[in-house]
Amino acid sequence: MKINEIKINAYGKLKNKEIKLKNGINLIYGKNETGKSTLLKFIANSFYGVSKNKKGKEYSDYDAYMPWSGENFSGKLDYELDNGDKFEVFRDFKKKNPKIFNENKEDISKEFSIDKTKGNQFFIEQTKMDEDLFLSTIVSYQQHVKLEKGEQNFLIQKIANLIGTGEDNVSYRIAMDRLTRRQRDEIGSEKSREKPMNILEREISLLEQEKQELKSYEEKKYNIEENKNNIEEEIQKLELEKNYITDLKFLNEKEKKEKEKISFKEKLQEENLEKIKKLNNNLNEEKEKNKLKINKINEEKKLLKDKNKKINILFLILFFIILFINIFQFILIKNIIFNIIFVLFLPIVLIAWFAVIKIKNKKIKIIEKNNKKIIEEIKIEENNLNNEIEINEKNNKKIIDEIKSEKNNYYIKINLEKEKIKNKYKNKIEENKLNEINDTENIDEKLNNLQNKIANKKIQLHSLELDSQNIEPKLENLSKIEEKLVNDNEKMSTLKNLNLSMNIAKEVLENAYQKMKNMIAPRFTKNLSKNISIITGGKYKNVNINDEYGLIVELEDGSYVEANKLSIGTIDQMYLSLRLSMLDELSEEKMPIFLDESFAYFDAERLENILQFLAQNYADRQILIFTCTDREKNILTKFKIQFQFIEML
Repeated sequence: MKINEIKINAYGKLKNKEIKLKNGINLIYGKNETGKSTLLKFIANSFYGVSKNKKGKEYSDYDAYMPWSGENFSGKLDYELDNGDKFEVFRDFKKKNPKIFNENKEDISKEFSIDKTKGNQFFIEQTKMDEDLFLSTIVSYQQHVKLEKGEQNFLIQKIANLIGTGEDNVSYRIAMDRLTRRQRDEIGSEKSREKPMNILEREISLLEQEKQELKSYEEKKYNIEENKNNIEEEIQKLELEKNYITDLKFLNEKEKKEKEKISFKEKLQEENLEKIKKLNNNLNEEKEKNKLKINKINEEKKLLKDKNKKINILFLILFFIILFINIFQFILIKNIIFNIIFVLFLPIVLIAWFAVIKIKNKKIKIIEKNNKKIIEEIKIEENNLNNEIEINEKNNKKIIDEIKSEKNNYYIKINLEKEKIKNKYKNKIEENKLNEINDTENIDEKLNNLQNKIANKKIQLHSLELDSQNIEPKLENLSKIEEKLVNDNEKMSTLKNLNLSMNIAKEVLENAYQKMKNMIAPRFTKNLSKNISIITGGKYKNVNINDEYGLIVELEDGSYVEANKLSIGTIDQMYLSLRLSMLDELSEEKMPIFLDESFAYFDAERLENILQFLAQNYADRQILIFTCTDREKNILTKFKIQFQFIEML
């Protein structure tokens, strides 16, 4: 794999920068604080993303490299895999996931898996190398080699760790000691007394004793609960009987009200019949009275007519007498005066006759008018009585119909209610009990007896509840003890599992160490020996590790010396050589080598050796050397080693 081009929009102090890289050695030169390490960080963060986790530092990478002036915190990296496939990764560092493009500039980001925490895993899937492995092997930062003289033991330990366990920060002995110490402190043993497992064992024993003492109260509680349940069942049955009787009583009262209602209407009917009878009697009496009145009126009318007839006859006789006298005197007497008098007297009689007739007729009319009025009043009175009788008869018929209907409804309704009540309690109260209770005689007495029984049962129940409440604190304590026992047993189980896990871990660690030591370590030490021999010009030919002295180095005369007795420059060479010897083991890709001020403590000879070694043994890889001096450039030029010079301004 190689990186072809880097384009940085803004990342830390780097802005609007484009860098093209070649295969082989790329020498990136710049004075301190010109951004060489920032460039290396940009490359790593382009592949794996920028972390917002401080990881023990004052600032996270995200906070440390975010531009202050608000520029576009992003960049692009063009790279190529060993099979010739070319890719571009563009990162907006404010977002978790980058965009990945293939050679045809097609977005293929979704073809790779996404980790919820770390984002798109494209580079891991392509190279089989995660960020920790990337940074601990193919990248050598300046701070990894800038060690003081007194810190060389630390570097020796890192080399020993790398050979013994495969990780430069993992020591087999330290790991084993820590496991043993943690096992002793966090778990304990049969010989210890005040460790977690021993304290827990004593506590469990005491809790078991208390538990046995309190167990007897469970039986008492069980008996009380059983008695309570029995009494509650009895109360429930009595309550059902009481409710049944109460329903029957309510039905009886309802039946009584219905009967009273019908009885009232029957009484109303009787009163109505009596009233009709009385009205008929009144009507008959009125008719008799009115008949007498009409007869009297007719008699008066007849008398008046007879009297008029007599007067008419009298006036008629008088008229004929006067007429006869007049004719007689006219014929016999022939006295003109008498003739005139009698002639005049005749009209007077007629006028008087007509006047009397008129007065009598007027009187008759007045009498007839009065009689007519009386007759009309009689008719109205009789009609009123007839109407009242008719209304009362209709009302009476209506009442009879209502009584009949209500009686029918009453019997149906009461029977339905009785059946409903019976069905309601059919499966709840025994049949013989239902029949016994169904007798509604002395229903109030039965109800009182049931209420007294229920009250007595409730008193018994209350007494049992008091007993239960007195036992409850002891049972609560038992419950707490049992809960504590469960927790303690779980803790004990956890401790035993942890103890077992630690024993397994120690065994696995021991086996892994032996396997690494017997199988992998020889290969590492062989590669390391080969590399260190070439780098040091054959001064140190063989590097090995043993349990007694740790890392040892064979001198030119064949003797061995402990690595911590060598110079810090030699130790630096060993550490770098070991990293280089591991490259082929890390990834199927020929990964680039990144060296950031890695030769700060190399003298001229060592620097010449390492640069020639890199040029000869890693010519098929891309190498990026970051430096602030001209030493690397001069040596590469001196030995005519091809390289690309990139100056950071």
